[in-house]
Amino acid sequence: MQDMITIPTRPKRKFIPENLIIDSWNKIKFLFDNLEEREISSAAELEQWMLDQSELAAVLEEDMAWRYIKMNIDTTDKELAERFSFWIKEISPNTAPYSHKLNVKLVESPYLKELNQEKYRIYLRSVKKQIEIFREENIPLFTTMEEKQQEYGTISAKMSIEVDGKKITMPKAAQLLKNTDRTKREEIYNKVWSRSLQDETALDNLFDELIALRQKIAKNAGFDNYRDYMFAALGRFDYTPKDCFNFHDAIAKEIVPIINSFEQKRKDKLENKSYKPWDTAVDVDGLAPLKPFEGGEELTDLSVECFNRLRPYFGECLSTMKEMKHLDLESKDGKAPGGFMYPLHEVGVPFIYMNAVGSQRDLVTMVHEGGHAVHSFLSRDLSLTEFKSTPSEVAELASMSMELFSMDHWDVFYKDKAELKRAKLEQLEKVLEGLPWIASIDKFQHWIYTNKHTAQQRKEKWLEISAELGNQIIDWEGNENAHANLWQKQLHLYEVPFYYIEYGMAQLGAIAMWRSYKQLGEQGLDNYMDALKLGYTKTIGEIYETAGIKFDFSASYVKELANFIKNELEKLS
Repeated sequence: MQDMITIPTRPKRKFIPENLIIDSWNKIKFLFDNLEEREISSAAELEQWMLDQSELAAVLEEDMAWRYIKMNIDTTDKELAERFSFWIKEISPNTAPYSHKLNVKLVESPYLKELNQEKYRIYLRSVKKQIEIFREENIPLFTTMEEKQQEYGTISAKMSIEVDGKKITMPKAAQLLKNTDRTKREEIYNKVWSRSLQDETALDNLFDELIALRQKIAKNAGFDNYRDYMFAALGRFDYTPKDCFNFHDAIAKEIVPIINSFEQKRKDKLENKSYKPWDTAVDVDGLAPLKPFEGGEELTDLSVECFNRLRPYFGECLSTMKEMKHLDLESKDGKAPGGFMYPLHEVGVPFIYMNAVGSQRDLVTMVHEGGHAVHSFLSRDLSLTEFKSTPSEVAELASMSMELFSMDHWDVFYKDKAELKRAKLEQLEKVLEGLPWIASIDKFQHWIYTNKHTAQQRKEKWLEISAELGNQIIDWEGNENAHANLWQKQLHLYEVPFYYIEYGMAQLGAIAMWRSYKQLGEQGLDNYMDALKLGYTKTIGEIYETAGIKFDFSASYVKELANFIKNELEKLS
């Protein structure tokens, strides 16, 4: 397989200088001036203008992406932080007004009506919405907000605890909460939260600053609150806040009772008087934590094999990324928390970033981000960069479906059948377990941006939401502060506000996608690929329909999909 890989190279540029180095705004200003001032005398010239603008977008996005990736890999390197900060302070504020002018130029062109309206339908509705919400006075606020958002990663990356005389990262500490020694688990849990709560006030203050900035941006754009602004900014054309509330209610009604039954069974098996937060990750049969791989290299190689078995094209995507060194998978000191796939639209080969420590969770993260990567490969040949920027409801469908598709081949990670069964059972339970947390975070955000509140009231609201959507079996006595501050662990609240419910919608879609795959086999995978190849040239509903599933989060549909997962769990048990 390795011998067959053709490493992609960046396509020859037609508008941007081949050896452009972006170290000042003046190096790229003339490109924006060209686009703004160019005379357009025909539909063909308008389309070429759009392609040139798309090429510029791809070059700029990829340059910024590498700055972000490298900064996250080593948050202790001041030069890397400064390179990213330069982009936020010098490039983004200068491109924003031009982007607006170019959007206006596009929609006001008399030749626009001569273009293929179906081809550009989705793109144009987004452009018109961007014009509607653009305000010049928000540009410096965006710069400040983006700088502030990066402080979360810096604060989190500095967190570590000492165990047996060794300093370990928080992701590694989380893995120790699977230890079968309950006393040891309690010790680790308390150390983790003792360290986390040292930054409670700093994170509260940071969040207060971000809320104030975001609300000001919304007011400037003519919105009552940042929630309503973000629905417009995120291009949520296919659903409303009311639909989100219906999703919260459906999860509370149909999923929370199932999760409580899972947790009650765990508590009963553990036979402890109380079920504490450090009891939620340990194997209830006293088995050691699953260890599907050792180190980032083995994780890569086994993932390639797993994807190859599912469909050779999927394996080739990961192999290409490996060859191009577009993977940084292991947890290490100074590395920012989390995991992501970052698209690189010019070269067309994305980057996967993770904090792997050898856990089953890491396996799932890898195949999840691998699903995003496959999506990026499948949409790389679309003509406009904007066509490749899919909404999260679609992007997360790609990744979450891959988590489930890949399970058929997890035997590459687990030679022992009993361990393989454990891994699959854990995954199917977590498919449902994640939904209440997603609903909680989303419901929390709706409240945060539609109500004035203090940091203390925010914690009280979080506890109120947790009483409805959280784990009802855990005994938080003695750990009340950890419970009230649990939301601070969710990076999205700080760095990418309102980007979270998409995971819930896509999780439902992924369950339906997996059900389709089990029923249709290879045709199910064909449908999946056909949907992802569309990029963002169709509505979310149309893309889901191409995949052979529904974009639906009604209580009845949630119940139908939950019953399917329960049946699959029973088959494994």
